[in-house]
Amino acid sequence: MTRPFQFCQFGAGRIGKIHAGNLAASERGRLRYVIDVNEDAAASLAGQYGAKAAPAEIAMNDEEVDAVLIASSTDTHAGIIEMAARAGKAVFCEKPVDLDLERVDEVISAVNQAGVPVFVAFNRRFDPTLGGVCHEAAGGAAGEVETVIITSRDPSPPPPGYVKASGGLFLDMMIHDFDLACWTLGEMPVEVFARGSVLVDPDIGAAGDIDTAVVTLVTGSGKLCHISNSRRAVYGYDQRMEIFGSKGMIRAENRTPRSVEIFGESSVRKEKPLWFFLERYGEAYRNELEHFLDVLEGKTRPLVGLEEARAAMVLALAAGESARTGLPVKTG
Repeated sequence: MTRPFQFCQFGAGRIGKIHAGNLAASERGRLRYVIDVNEDAAASLAGQYGAKAAPAEIAMNDEEVDAVLIASSTDTHAGIIEMAARAGKAVFCEKPVDLDLERVDEVISAVNQAGVPVFVAFNRRFDPTLGGVCHEAAGGAAGEVETVIITSRDPSPPPPGYVKASGGLFLDMMIHDFDLACWTLGEMPVEVFARGSVLVDPDIGAAGDIDTAVVTLVTGSGKLCHISNSRRAVYGYDQRMEIFGSKGMIRAENRTPRSVEIFGESSVRKEKPLWFFLERYGEAYRNELEHFLDVLEGKTRPLVGLEEARAAMVLALAAGESARTGLPVKTG
């Protein structure tokens, strides 16, 4: 076996810890450097996996580094991608690339000039359940896709401080659903109609965001997608999807801790959905890393690259405009 691919990781927070652990568990990857504005956090995570905490310049100039994994705050993503591209490093980046579309276009231009592979981590695509129904749809299991219904509800709202820096519900939360919609519909929606409300937490409204939203997408050929989001579901992390087409329907239901149902004389009981996204998408995080390692080995191209990430962002921005104006917004 050739040596494991050497990674430099930006970000030692919650998501960074997940990625570092998955790298350590893979035979094909190795964490070499950890970089974080919190130097103690960087040193702690690096020490856990035999890596080094170091400045970005040292990591970028190390010829042994094959790839950069970006799990830092959103406002750093674009600059790190450009820096890694100039250094000739492949990039694995958490979504979104940036909150400004012009900035995303600048990153795309820089990456195209450098010619390095960039993967944007829309992890729903790598979930066995949601990704599974999308793969089945792409293979024709439902025939010609006509309508898609996506439901995504968090168990509880995030703190207002997070909301202010996140870009809002459409760019932070629903952007995953926009990505799945584009993939499943097979074409970019040309019209977006969105409505949003503050029904869960008034502090979210005070921070300038919404906590409840519904969106309708329409493609040029007339395919339809309905997306529903809420920042609160008292029963757990609600993640469902339905794809309906000319030959039938494909559906993904919530995942539960044991997938056990109890059928009794007077009732049928079922477990609540998994509570937190790190539980629900743990397998997806592992799968997306293995996909990126396949990219590094030259076996495939990134399933989600900068262009796909841009398309989801265009829909998110259009949804925000539609929710503000109360009018449908054309995207193309």
